[in-house]
Parts: sequence; C-alpha cells; structure tokens
Amino acid sequence: VQPGYTGCRESFLDALQIVSGRKGEFIEGLPFSAGDTTAGSENELQTVVIGRKDDVDLPVTIQESNYYKNIIKRMVAGETPKKIISDLERFLGGSQSAVWENSWVRLPLRTLNAYARHVFESDLRADKSQSVGALRGDINRYCIQARGDEYIRIPVSYLLKLSLTDAIGSSTGVHRLVRSAGKRLMSHFLNDNTSPETFSFHPALFTAENNMGMGIARETAKRYLLTQLVVMYANRRFDLIATGQKAMVYFSPHPPVHLKQLNEIISDSFYRELFMNPCLSGWDRGEEKYRYMHLCHEVLSRSQLNAVVKLREAGIIANNLVVLPNTSNISLANNGTHISMGSLRLKALLKDPSSGFRAQDEKYFGDLAIKIVEHFLPLFVGTYSASPYRLDFTEFHPEKALGFLPHELDYTHLRMIWRRWKKKADLKIMGQPITPFGPKLLDETLSRVFHLKGDFVQDFRLIDYLVCLMSTPESPALNGTMGNEQMLRNDLANLGVFDRNMSLYLFFKLRNYSTMGFSGFEGRYYSLFRSITGDMSQAANLQNLLTALAYKYILSGEVTHEHIPDDPGAESERRQIFFGTAIGIPTFFIRKSTKNRFLLRIINKTGKTRVSRRYPGYLRVYNMEYRRALLEIIREDAPDLIGALGMKGTVMDLEERLEPRNGISAASRITQGIMQGSRAKSPIKLSGDEFNGAAEEYYRNTLRREHIREGLEILKQDCRKLDAAGCEYAAVLRSIFGDTCSAEFVDAVENEVLEENTSADVLRKLVHLMLVTIHKDIEQYKRLTGEG
Repeated sequence: VQPGYTGCRESFLDALQIVSGRKGEFIEGLPFSAGDTTAGSENELQTVVIGRKDDVDLPVTIQESNYYKNIIKRMVAGETPKKIISDLERFLGGSQSAVWENSWVRLPLRTLNAYARHVFESDLRADKSQSVGALRGDINRYCIQARGDEYIRIPVSYLLKLSLTDAIGSSTGVHRLVRSAGKRLMSHFLNDNTSPETFSFHPALFTAENNMGMGIARETAKRYLLTQLVVMYANRRFDLIATGQKAMVYFSPHPPVHLKQLNEIISDSFYRELFMNPCLSGWDRGEEKYRYMHLCHEVLSRSQLNAVVKLREAGIIANNLVVLPNTSNISLANNGTHISMGSLRLKALLKDPSSGFRAQDEKYFGDLAIKIVEHFLPLFVGTYSASPYRLDFTEFHPEKALGFLPHELDYTHLRMIWRRWKKKADLKIMGQPITPFGPKLLDETLSRVFHLKGDFVQDFRLIDYLVCLMSTPESPALNGTMGNEQMLRNDLANLGVFDRNMSLYLFFKLRNYSTMGFSGFEGRYYSLFRSITGDMSQAANLQNLLTALAYKYILSGEVTHEHIPDDPGAESERRQIFFGTAIGIPTFFIRKSTKNRFLLRIINKTGKTRVSRRYPGYLRVYNMEYRRALLEIIREDAPDLIGALGMKGTVMDLEERLEPRNGISAASRITQGIMQGSRAKSPIKLSGDEFNGAAEEYYRNTLRREHIREGLEILKQDCRKLDAAGCEYAAVLRSIFGDTCSAEFVDAVENEVLEENTSADVLRKLVHLMLVTIHKDIEQYKRLTGEG
C-alpha cells in the first residue's frame, strides 16, 4: 500500500450495509455495537514462595552461584567494596517473613505422575512441534540433584501448567471430557515474562443476556480461581509444603520492594538469569522466546539510561548531579491486565474478499479510532483500576521518579508535569523548590528536618513502566499507513530508545485480523482491579462503549485523521492528561492554538478553564473538570449507543466513581484496604517502606482471598445450573462427586479453600469441576457465535 492511502468512509458504510441517514440502522450496524463485541483478557500475576532461605530456590540459587562466589573472592582481594556483599547478605538474611518474590520452586521428580512427567519431558524439547528431537541446551537448569534425590526446578508460572497436567492425569477414573478440557487449557498458562501470565480460555460475547462486560469478568474470575486451585494442589501434591516451600499467586501491580532492593545490588545479567522465565510453555521453540525476553529487558534497561540524557536536554536536570538508574531495569516485573475486544462485523468483512474491506482499511480506520479513544483514557485511571504507591522525598530524583516519561512525552509537557508534581508533593524549603541531592544520609536529614514527606501516587505503575512510545516527526505511529509501526521502531532503535524487533507499546493497540484472527483493540492501561466482577466488568463496558463511539464519529464523518494531527507534539499534548491523572496532578496546559480540533472541542466543554499566567499562549485546565466534560460528551454524543448497549448503569457508575468525595473509585478502595490496621489517617503519614510493604501484604493475603471468594461465588452459580434436572453433564458430575450435588460440595469446602487447608484429593475434584464449567462456557460461546 502506498504511503498517503486514505480510507473511503462511504465504501466502509457500504461494506457494513448501513445507511448513515437511517439512525437506527446506523447504530445497529456499527462495529462494537450491540451483539458485535467479543472480549478476552490477559492477566499478569505476582508469585512468591514462602519458606526458610535454606529451603527456597531463590536464596539457595544466589548462594550457590558463581556470581556470589566471585564477588566474595573479589571483596577478599580488595577489588570489590564490602558494601556490595553486605547488601546481598542483608537481602538473603533479612527477609523476616521469609517471603521470596518470583522465586522458582524445587520438587521431587517422583511426585509427578506419568502424564505430568511426559508433558514436562516434551516441554524440554528444543522444538516441541517435533515429537522426537533434540533437548533444550539449558536442560541442566531444570533437572538437578538435591537431598539425594532427582529434583526439578521450575518457575511458578510453569508449575501452574504442570499442576493442571497432573490433576487431569492422576487417576484412571478421570472422565474424558475433563481430560480433554484440561489439555485444551494448558497452553493458556504462559511463562515468558518474570510474572506468570494467563489469557482467556474463551472469548466472552457482549450481549444483554451475558450482562455485557460481566461475561469477561466472570471468565477472568474463574480463570483466577482455577489458578489458585492448581497452585494449592501443587503445594500438596508435589511435596512443596513438605519440603519447606509454599507457592502463592495473586494480583499485585508493582515490582516487589524486596526485588527492587536486590536489583540495585546485582548485575543486569545475573538478574535475568534469576528472574527471566524460560518459556517452557506456550511456544514451540522456547529458547528463542527466552532470548527475546532477554532482549526486552536489555532494551528497557538501556532505554532507562537514555531517558536521563533526555531529562538533561529538557532542562529538568540542570547539572551533572544525578543518581544514575541501575543498569538492570525491573519494570518488566510489574503486573497489569490487558482487555482485548474484537468486532464480529469487522472480522466477517476481512474474512470475505468480496466485501471490499481490506487490511489497509482496517489499519486506516483503526488508527483513527485509537487516536479518538486516547482522549477518553483519563476516565479509566484510578476509577476502575489503580496501583497506589508512596514515594519518599529521597526517591524524588527526576531521573528515577519520571521513569520512562522522557520517551512518552515531549520536553514541554515533561517540564510542565515535573513542575506540577513537585508542587503537589510540596518539595520546598523556605519557599524554594528542592529535590534530593543524592547522598542518602543528607537527603534523609533534609526530609526529617524540613518535614519533606514526598508524595502519594494513585497509579504509579503507569509512570514506572513504558506504556506507550511517542512518535518521531518522520514516523507517526497512528497516521493510518500500513507499516508505520515498523518505521517508528526503526527510528526509535536508532535513537537508543527501543528495539526494532519488539512489539510497539501503546495504551490502546490495534489487533489486526491477519495476525490475531480477529479485528479489534487491546486496552493495556489497567493496573489492579479491586473487584473483578465489580470493577473489571464496568471497565470493559466503558471500553466497549468508547470504541463503538469512535466508530460512530468516524462513519458519520464527524472526526477524521485531519482533526487529530499525527506529530509528536499533538500526541504528547493529549497523553500528558493521562499521565497527569495517574500522578494526581490537578491541572494541565493546552495551547490555545492547538491543531487538535477534537481535543479543542472537549476543552470548550470543560469548566473553570482560563488563560495561563505562567505559560503564555496556553490554557490552564483542571483535570477533574476535563473528565467531567468527557462524561458530558459521552451522554451528548452516544445516547443511542448507551441505549443499544444497555449501558445506562455503566455511565451512572462512572459518574459516581469520578467524584472524589464518594470514595468508591478503585484507587480509593484499594488505598482504604491497604490502610486498614494502620493508625495513620492517610498514606502520606506513612513512610514509603511502611505503605508499600503494607500494600504488598494486602495484595498477598486479604485481596487474594477476596478475589478467590469472587471466583467461588461464580462457581457456585454455575453448579446450581449444572445440578438442575436433565443436565447434559450429569454423567461427568457423577464421575467426580458420586451422588453429591456439585453445589453442596463447593459449599462444604469453601472455607477450607479460603484458608488453604484443602487436601489434594478435594482440590483435584474442584479442578475437575471447574474444567466442566469452563467446557460448558466454551460450548455456549460457540453456539452464540456460530464458531467451531
């Protein structure tokens, strides 16, 4: 396709067989309108192994490593400062609660049944597409001798798959439906990143009968529950608890504080050796994927260092007094949720060559939809998901606090955000702005003497991680041209920001039919949901509504690419609002002469806007008023879509969440949960270590149990339907429970599950039951969509 291709709106309307002048037909025929949306999610999870340092893989591996032995020898020879080894010894010996995040586990090979051992051996092949072939070159990492026995050591992400494998192969009495369903789901447990990733067992169809976004929330909650059951099963079945190890999995948005400390001590190469997962599951050639993940870590680490140069160029760092970030970046250990949505109509058009709708049309209109939706993304931040974080004054070095923002915003908006953030955090001594100098003792003294507390941020994951990349002047990412992403990756690679072989990072990413098998978008801006069924379902609803609204604007001709320019300054102008919302900065600034006509329309509806006295030619805009204006625009421009999608309740819920005084946003409720048990009245009254440590404990214990409870409640609802007379699954249920009703069984063991006192046999039955309900969900989806 030649550069400069422009999609034809009339041809798009013809392909959809709708007439723009017929209001009802127009709304019904829009992509992502009623009955047209399918959705799936990908969840990144945190793992820990609890146990003594002599029993848990992470501390044992560190102490047995050549790295550890070499630095001791170099310290003895006087070539390495004693502080390095003392810091490492403190890490190994100072874990009071014996919590080792992202540690691998060690289990006796004999505890695996024949089927689990077969799958493990198959996954050790260099190319799993070949039933007989060479083994991976790093097999000695996984097969070891310990305690006079044959052991395997694996990351918890792979343990999930292996445990599921064992659960469906552990008895000759396993019903064939259960075994078949389990085999189908094994590939949904990935281990490519530091954290485990799971993705939807099946898409959810957004219909009124499925309660729209509740469908994807239910699937996610059930997948989370199954994950919990298989890790509990592994703890019992594979003798993990018996050998001093207890694995846990849960939602937690930030890289653990404990691992941040370790990352400051060790080299980037040793960090990757300890924490980059080996990609045993999900890819035929796992070693290739493993090398790709190493590349991602190396690129982000390098990019972090290059960001410091940009801060100096922007004038934020005015001299050479900087605290250099570590050469190892830990941001890949953050955890979020991605919600992908596809349009059945777009998929059908792209599948049918005679429709006239081609890949270049998908790209042209898809890029425009992304640009439109980006203006609305501040509505999601803190309202539906959040990652509360406390930064002490000593952490307010711009080269650390601003993270990857130098690669995401232009210098003008970067300077504006930094100035407003310092003001929000009240970093002043006698009226003069100040940031830490570097020497820790000096900065701690300043903090104590002048009561410099630092700041509290409601969604720090969005600042601490590279969530989107700014275009270059020559290579805009969203101008609708085929191949523009590759051109941008090439430019960014030459600038030392990114790698041309990595997938481009965006808030809202096009998922094209030729690659994914569906046509739609992936929302990548979600951190932690306080409630899966409460927060995630409503967030998915709003994502669906805004995507449909974007196509309404496009197909009605109200918004074109010309309305939203593609230069880096225009991108930065709209994206600064998103990042400011994450930090909690109350205002932002927009040029009065902005060429972004779509943004200007929103600003014209925004209350309390005035000309800036500090920045000539700019308007000062209140973030809260901007978000209220977005809500007003949704009500004005999408009443027909709201009605068609049945989302009046979602819009009302959004209005309630946006008002800070209501205290029902995800950020407010998560923060309240973290603060429970503390005498402090606000996060700012606690130190960073106190608040962030309390947050991790809250995620690991209280919130994990609440998410398990949500999954159990959905499972019980499913069981009541399964137990109904004449159920087609009666035979398989009898093979699991005999004459006991499945709902009665779940009721009886619910407390045991929540307290983790369940036997391996009971856990196996629960896993089998979940596989039956998931199989039923998959079959229902096929019937509704006519697929499969």
